[in-house]
Amino acid sequence: MFSSPDHDSIMILVAAPCLLLLYFLIKTLRERLFPDPQLPPGSLGWPLLGETLQFLPTRRTPKPERFVSDRMKKYNPQVFKTSLFGETVAVFCGPAGNKFLFQNENKLVNLWWPTSVKKLMKSSLSNVVGDDAKRMRKMLLTSLDRDALKRYIDRMDLVAQNHIRTHWEGKEELKLHPTINLYTFELSCRLFASIDDPTHISKLAHHFDIFLKGVIHFPIYVPGTPFYRASKAADAIKEELRLIARRRREALDKKMESHRKDLLSHLLVTTDASGKLLSESEIVDNMLMLLFASHDTTTSAMTCVMKYLAELPEVYEMVLREQLDIAKSKEAGELLKWEDIQRMRYSCNVVSEVLRMIPPIRGTFRKALVDFTYAGYKIPKGWKLYWSPDSTTKDPAYFPNPEEFDPSRYEGAGPAPYTFVPFGGGGRVCIGNEYSRPQILVFMHNIVKRFKWDLLIPDEKVTYDPMPAPSHGLPIRIQQHQSTA
Repeated sequence: MFSSPDHDSIMILVAAPCLLLLYFLIKTLRERLFPDPQLPPGSLGWPLLGETLQFLPTRRTPKPERFVSDRMKKYNPQVFKTSLFGETVAVFCGPAGNKFLFQNENKLVNLWWPTSVKKLMKSSLSNVVGDDAKRMRKMLLTSLDRDALKRYIDRMDLVAQNHIRTHWEGKEELKLHPTINLYTFELSCRLFASIDDPTHISKLAHHFDIFLKGVIHFPIYVPGTPFYRASKAADAIKEELRLIARRRREALDKKMESHRKDLLSHLLVTTDASGKLLSESEIVDNMLMLLFASHDTTTSAMTCVMKYLAELPEVYEMVLREQLDIAKSKEAGELLKWEDIQRMRYSCNVVSEVLRMIPPIRGTFRKALVDFTYAGYKIPKGWKLYWSPDSTTKDPAYFPNPEEFDPSRYEGAGPAPYTFVPFGGGGRVCIGNEYSRPQILVFMHNIVKRFKWDLLIPDEKVTYDPMPAPSHGLPIRIQQHQSTA
């Protein structure tokens, strides 16, 4: 008896995925039961899940660095393997690992993000590599480099003062993290897109908070999951940014307004070396990425700075003294300038020490472009690579008494190269790095010269989700100084 062609086709359709599944299971079991000694030591955990369920919960513990540090001790202090988000990952450790990854961008490795990030910020800088990434990064950095920041300082100062009048003055208590979160998001909206309407900013901030909770998560697009909610929130943000961009482009084309000195106008009118403009989707996705890169890491760092200043009165007093000296050198009503930021040396060291104690990011991913050898082990092409500031910032070999808060570590030559990398390094250093420090220092200047504060929950934990944040929002009691500069 002969089978019909339709029957054969059905058998092939059924058999093909079964054979693929069988191949995947055999390959997965072999990798776990009979590991290749040429590959880095480590554990790949469960099939599909890997060690993701061990990695994600550590972000909500008092010592999130233990995922990396425990495996460095157990397997190898230079490199070990794991499996995260369905990918085999080599974790590079120590200053040598940091240096290797940062210096080999576009040679041996390229930036890689989990699928959730790729889907949410499709055509942004975070998803392009090679020459396209260089072209796009150059266009973006023109509005975020040091020259641009010099022009932003007075606007940062003005927004900080308005924020304090609205949200601080006349209050006895407030929740610090959500208050700072609102301030940093408002500042980003004003500087990047000249969005000034408080109602509009509040609406965008609501969507952005939802987006953040699912941006680095399992990409399961099912109602109720963090990724599904993040996708809906990202769509709402992008639609708002798209409408703003279209209105701005129309106004610029009709010469209804002059060229604004914000990032959006810059991206709308600036061409690359070949004379090509960014597409609307590239502009919108990059605006979303920059809000993500510049706002949330800064919110976390600023909140943690305020936490340490409350816990360490001697540090607070030295910061206050430095900021009052700067304030006394200004005329009444005169705004801060770039030169004033350069004088905030002790305050800047305090910020650096906070970034060491509580890094704003847990690390980022790369992808191996070719087979190569590192620390005597083979790293196969296609493997994902991960670095984390945790592998150096809490190591007493590089930072003696690492649990002690000591701003003097950054005096003179400062930490050894590649040991202090809170925002990454090389060609893929976090694009919000330069923007973050002056923003924090401008805020510190305006707050410490007006207020002193106490923590209402002294032992409140700071956890990562995905950025560091106090578990109860860091409620504080504030006292205004008798006379403010």
